[in-house]
Amino acid sequence: MKNYKLIISYDGTNYNGWQKQGNTRNTIQGIFENIISKMLGKETEVMGSGRTDAGTHASGQVANFKGETSLTEEEIKEYINTYLPNDIAVLSVEEVDMRFHSRLNAKRKTYEYVIWNSSVSDVFRQRFMFKCTSKLDIENMRKAAEELKGEHDFKAFCSNKRYKKSTVRNVYSIDIEQNGSEIKLVFTGNGFLYNMVRIMAGTIINCGEGKIKAEDICGIFESKTRENAGVTLPACGLTLKNVEY
Repeated sequence: MKNYKLIISYDGTNYNGWQKQGNTRNTIQGIFENIISKMLGKETEVMGSGRTDAGTHASGQVANFKGETSLTEEEIKEYINTYLPNDIAVLSVEEVDMRFHSRLNAKRKTYEYVIWNSSVSDVFRQRFMFKCTSKLDIENMRKAAEELKGEHDFKAFCSNKRYKKSTVRNVYSIDIEQNGSEIKLVFTGNGFLYNMVRIMAGTIINCGEGKIKAEDICGIFESKTRENAGVTLPACGLTLKNVEY
């Protein structure tokens, strides 16, 4: 028995997220399990570093599976890519220690949220960004980002109101980069709750629009109430960039 680590990229536009579901086969995990199970000749579970939402993209998703095969790492990569649709790709395959688990061993994750701040669409990249026509104050957005950084109870920034585990997370950094009409929000933390990045991005945009003040964010944390935080931005602008172990 061997354990294989995969680095995966995908355009999530046409899929119902990473996690397999009983009511649909149209998930990234489901597609991988189908291909790898056929390759190994037995049902095989493929574990991902996290559950990206429907419509969310990845350029550095990490997954792993365990199985017996005489194929080399490069042959496994070639086999899987042969049967994957064109909007999903395996970038690398590496045999790792049997104790490695793509989700449980993850230490840091980096997500990028891209905003297109213009009334004129970028027609070639619109699947990977959120179009916002409001006038945005970048300095107010950076002030909001500073307030969101650090270790906090992010319950107000989670869409799952029935989440029973700890909602405390540590956001190490939030970088805001502007290049013309394109604004990138880059989030790195030790983990993120359901919709947390999209809600933080929405809160930052709402601060840029003047709808929320940066100094109000402390009170939002204390309230632990989802309705007090900003909007949940669409999944199209979000990409999982990197997972560190």
